[in-house]
Amino acid sequence: MVEKNGYGNIISASSGFGKDVVPRLGGLLDLQAITDVVEIKDGGAKFVRPIYAGNAMCTVSTIDKIKLLTVRGTNFDKAAQGDPTDYATEAVEGVDDILAGMSGHWIENMVSKSEMADLTSAKYVVSGGRALKTCENFSMLYDIAETLGKSNCAIGASRAAVDAGMVPNDMQVGQTGKVVAPDLYIAIGISGAIQHVSGMKDSKVIVAINKDGDAPIFKIANYGLVGDLFKILPEFNEKLKTVV
Repeated sequence: MVEKNGYGNIISASSGFGKDVVPRLGGLLDLQAITDVVEIKDGGAKFVRPIYAGNAMCTVSTIDKIKLLTVRGTNFDKAAQGDPTDYATEAVEGVDDILAGMSGHWIENMVSKSEMADLTSAKYVVSGGRALKTCENFSMLYDIAETLGKSNCAIGASRAAVDAGMVPNDMQVGQTGKVVAPDLYIAIGISGAIQHVSGMKDSKVIVAINKDGDAPIFKIANYGLVGDLFKILPEFNEKLKTVV
């Protein structure tokens, strides 16, 4: 179907869905998918993507006629909002006829509903680590999110917090979780393991709160607070209320 219609580019967000579908499509079409694109060069001929858990960037190209890409949306500026009539002439093609002969079929799309912003596109992200000790203590992070505004803020977590059962795994930020690049990232009780850093190092401003002054997270943080998070967070939230 793709080849028949002459498509040159197939692009998806670097989400769980995109990372699942695009490589499968590459296998079916005998094409090499290029994942986690953070920059496009030379008019679409070259693509920049992270390697080695985000510690290095590589520029790649492909000789495939059809380019399969997943892109990290937070690494690109938002497109300017234009006149809706500019897009009125674009054709929308249905795919029902393609799916008719397949044995599998779609039943429903189950999406968790939340007043919070989506983690991968939130303007502010407040993340907690194992130092929070219990899931109940994550309520302190939700208090900060309330101050920053639920529609702009999301709650994240380190893998250690997820593995400890404090929060569900869809909140995990890092190499094996979600990649975020908000205007403000607040890391609370997170040591800064390389796997976590690879998922949030592109944040515009990073604030770290940790009792260990030698924690790796402070090496990439723009601002750091060393001390007991259970004493710091209530005061930190009150200070935020005076400036937000």
